[in-house]
Amino acid sequence: MPAPVLVIGHKNPDTDAICSAIGYADLLRRTGTPEAEAVRCGEINARTAFALAEAGLPAPRLVMDVRPTAGQIARRDVITARADESLREAFARMRGPALRTVPVLDAEGRVTGMLSLQKIVDLLLPETGNKAQARIVHTSLRRMAQNLDADILHSVHLDDEEPYLMTVGAMRAADFTRRLSEYPRERIVLVVGNRSSIQEPAIDYGVRAIVVTGGWGLEPALLERARARGVAILASPHDTASTTLLIKSSKRVTHAVSRDFIHFDPNTPVEKIRAEASATSATLFPVLEADGRLFGVFSKSDLVAPPLHRLVLVDHNEFSQAVNGVEQAEILEVLDHHRLGGNLATREPIRFINEPLGSTCSIVARQFRQHGLTPDPSIALCLATGLIADTLHLSSPTTTPEDRSILQWLGTLTGRDWAVYAEAFFAAGSALQALGADAVVRGDCKEFSEAGWKFAIAQVEELGLERFWPRKDELRTALESLRAERGLDFACLFITDIGRHISVMLTVGDSQVVAAIDYPSLEPGLHELEGVVSRKKQLLPHLTGLLDGLSR
Repeated sequence: MPAPVLVIGHKNPDTDAICSAIGYADLLRRTGTPEAEAVRCGEINARTAFALAEAGLPAPRLVMDVRPTAGQIARRDVITARADESLREAFARMRGPALRTVPVLDAEGRVTGMLSLQKIVDLLLPETGNKAQARIVHTSLRRMAQNLDADILHSVHLDDEEPYLMTVGAMRAADFTRRLSEYPRERIVLVVGNRSSIQEPAIDYGVRAIVVTGGWGLEPALLERARARGVAILASPHDTASTTLLIKSSKRVTHAVSRDFIHFDPNTPVEKIRAEASATSATLFPVLEADGRLFGVFSKSDLVAPPLHRLVLVDHNEFSQAVNGVEQAEILEVLDHHRLGGNLATREPIRFINEPLGSTCSIVARQFRQHGLTPDPSIALCLATGLIADTLHLSSPTTTPEDRSILQWLGTLTGRDWAVYAEAFFAAGSALQALGADAVVRGDCKEFSEAGWKFAIAQVEELGLERFWPRKDELRTALESLRAERGLDFACLFITDIGRHISVMLTVGDSQVVAAIDYPSLEPGLHELEGVVSRKKQLLPHLTGLLDGLSR
């Protein structure tokens, strides 16, 4: 299935942003885009939660960043090695697809390090100057036998892991006997062909094991002596040269693991990975879950052109209000009812629907009708709620005759009394009662750029202004913190009494902006806005008009 198309509203989403995303994702799925998914880039407020509960719909998945990530570029079908298997087993798995590096997993599936082909070669073909080290094979006799496909003629402690000293009986018997005394008998593994003159003194000396090559066994009398002396006997079907190499490759993978490796979290942005990956010689990078389990792997070539998230933006058209990383995503469509602004740019032509309706949910409902489709009752209720929320139940100056017609049509699909429903919806949540000051000013907050000015307007809708006055000073402090944190010239908190159609506005920041605001002043930085209830259609145009007359 193709990657999902994410239908997403603006940061700090209001009810219209959430409900239009849900509704349009449903329409896309029904009209040829089955991978469409409604998501959100902020928490859901109490009124939106009420609407979703009434409609019986789950909250969209939270997506706060759409930059390409390690998890997005990682390959999930990964060839791995186990820490307890032999180098030969791991190499056989790497050889088919010609892999140079694979992750090594422990018994619980956690990544313990990386195994490279170069490290395997180094262990099997050590530097010739260190002859003593070249003889050491840290393994068990059982793993040695498995690697050789050997018959076990006599077993003694096959599972003990030891640093064995491998020696080949390829010299005269007299010389061999003298050489044996140079090594501790309990660590010697002798590789020899069908040469009883070598086998007999080795058994008498009590070596740890004898590997007889060429498919030969051991004479019955010598096998009895080996049992008596506690010498393990393996019969290898390979010649002596192949046998020694296969014994060396019976070392456990754990002895070849590089534990100092670079790894990434699935959510690490690709742009951050590029800088770190370019400074290392590593070619393969594991992506790990929080518990250390393997999520996937990627190589440096995967960083060149990572796949982009595909987005449909609803209820906004400005990058400053969009999900983080939108500049690195592929925007397919925009559905909105706000002014055009900001720096929205796309790589290819897109479908851009911008209508002067009271809500984006109205646009989505219109799309259903244009396609000759009827939304399910739950989707219809969701769309109606977004329309009611953004038009203050058709009382906002943004309301159009088409909004009224659409709400009437949605009512026939849901059987709801909109007057009763709207009253319950607006009573469902008071931000001033339920939230701290910081959460209030960051809730439904939108940023704008106009005539060189950067500013934000946060809006709160209440049934009365009684809860505002006791909290006025702490809200002003929180608003100033938001302005400073985001580097804005000024910021406004626009609090609307949806019953009386009156608002008050706190403003902090640039003194000439505060002084230029020509609404009736209640005190410095606090104004009363009689009949002003729409940020989009009333307040924002008024402020941008003021800014045009100010020197920057």
